[in-house]
Amino acid sequence: MKYRRYKQEEKMEIIKIVEGSELGVKPTLKELNIHSSTFYKWYGRYHKYGFDGLAPKERKRSKFWNKIPDKLIDKTVKVALERPELSPRELAAHITDQRGYFISESSVYRILKTRGLITTPTHIVMAAAKKFKDQPSRVHQQWQTDFTYFKIKNYGWYYLSTIMEDYSRYIVSWELCERMKTEDVKRSIDTAIYNANLEEKELPRLLSDNGSCYISNELKSYLSDIGMGHVRGKPNHPQTQGKIERYHRSMKNIVKLHHYYSPSELENEINDWVEYYNNERYHESLSNVTPSDVYFGREEKILQKRKQTKLITIKKRRHEYLKQKLISA
Repeated sequence: MKYRRYKQEEKMEIIKIVEGSELGVKPTLKELNIHSSTFYKWYGRYHKYGFDGLAPKERKRSKFWNKIPDKLIDKTVKVALERPELSPRELAAHITDQRGYFISESSVYRILKTRGLITTPTHIVMAAAKKFKDQPSRVHQQWQTDFTYFKIKNYGWYYLSTIMEDYSRYIVSWELCERMKTEDVKRSIDTAIYNANLEEKELPRLLSDNGSCYISNELKSYLSDIGMGHVRGKPNHPQTQGKIERYHRSMKNIVKLHHYYSPSELENEINDWVEYYNNERYHESLSNVTPSDVYFGREEKILQKRKQTKLITIKKRRHEYLKQKLISA
């Protein structure tokens, strides 16, 4: 017989049916498909406490050793209010790195959801399709480059040239340009080489789309002179440069929230974003470390420290649980 839970009103109705039945208790209960021991438990509580005795008993909630303490829940909410721009995933990494205790992304989400601090995103981030087939295995093996555009009031369109280090997703150089010409691309590459402090023999290959500035003979000659390889994505297939495409979407979601009335205003905002993106923004595809952590080779040390923090946190929670259990025994 499949067990089911009866509501308080249903139990009362069953008692009335049995009391008024001419068949007798057992035949009536058989017809109702209710075990006699169950009925007599209800009946005994009814006679002792009345209708209130038929209410479902509150189940004692089991205590788990790894339950997050209330004070850490409050701390998590406080950090979330201090850093509203961080997602639950980023908050979990930030708290583990900066606050000295481990908490999972799912736990952060549940805490913020309970407190009404999870909102629907204002935009949808589109997933990239197939990646470029030759993925880099180290820093400065490949750079991605692309242009995107902004409109400045009374100035017209300006074009942002960006060079991203492919393996770490670190922004090596960027420049706001009035045009999208080969000379702008060359200047961006020169700046990136200088910023990365690379020698000619160490230069990575360049990955770009098929824009006119990237397929020109002038750029081909320039890249040959400095010893830099060049690969281009398939026509009408922007997913080849998926990393820099996603970077541009993320940046525009923030930067385009404001109007700009001069190129310098826009440059200041882009500079702030690049600093945040490179040095503070936890990247899901980088095991939730920042691009600069990977670029400068800090990620292994950070991930190892997180493992240690997690073990210490779990050990501490287990100790507190056993301590409370002994006190209450």
